[in-house]
Amino acid sequence: MDARTPKYTAPALEKGLDILELLSRSDAGLTQAEIARVLGRSVSEIFRMLVVLQDRGYIAFDTGTDRYVLTTLMFEIAQRTPLIRRLTTAAAPMMRTLAQRINQSVHLAVLAEESVLIVGQVDPPARHVMSVRLGTRVDVWRASSGRVMMAFQTEEALTEMLARTPLPQGMTLAQLQEDLAAIRLRGHEIVDSFVVRGVVNISAPIIGHTGHAIAALTVPHIERFGDPISFSDCCVATIDCAARLTQSVGGGVVGALSDESFSRGRDG
Repeated sequence: MDARTPKYTAPALEKGLDILELLSRSDAGLTQAEIARVLGRSVSEIFRMLVVLQDRGYIAFDTGTDRYVLTTLMFEIAQRTPLIRRLTTAAAPMMRTLAQRINQSVHLAVLAEESVLIVGQVDPPARHVMSVRLGTRVDVWRASSGRVMMAFQTEEALTEMLARTPLPQGMTLAQLQEDLAAIRLRGHEIVDSFVVRGVVNISAPIIGHTGHAIAALTVPHIERFGDPISFSDCCVATIDCAARLTQSVGGGVVGALSDESFSRGRDG
């Protein structure tokens, strides 16, 4: 038997999960016919699945567009898991204080299979902010949060991640390993955003009691004219906040802050 062949099947459950995963990738939602076409199913069998998912509160029907969209129920369920609930409970007040102090957005991320999942987000009082929506998934290799968390995983976990998620175009394994080693040495990463020009990500791991990263705290720093808070101060405050979060969840100390000056752009 092929190792990839599932031992047991549940066709109805698989159809429902296929619909949820498909809608999670569509910002505007999809019509019943579009869902059926993409999944290669008949409209009638898709309709039965949609009715059940709507009754259970996982999806909603927009009568104005005839499209189905995900509700927040799956995210709410994810928030009930012990790790995420414990993290967000401990992190929320610290993140609010940090956002107020440095006048920048702050987000909290965890690893979710081959992606980075944003589970916490706080905006500062400033008018112009760089925020990431709760529940957003980001490519693990191109997110500073993902790189920081993978730098503090076991070799086995890193190998499994590489097997599931190929490196992005233009990145080699040797380059990635060098980057992760440098992150481990520093205890954090300060790097130009991989997706938004002019944004510099300040990211530090939150370490659990096993010594491995269970989350990452990241500030997508934007420079404003006349901002009294220096970039260096933002770096120090962010890294210190991550260290206090690590302590609050029973983790150990990672690296140490020094008198180095934090430069804008790629920290290498």
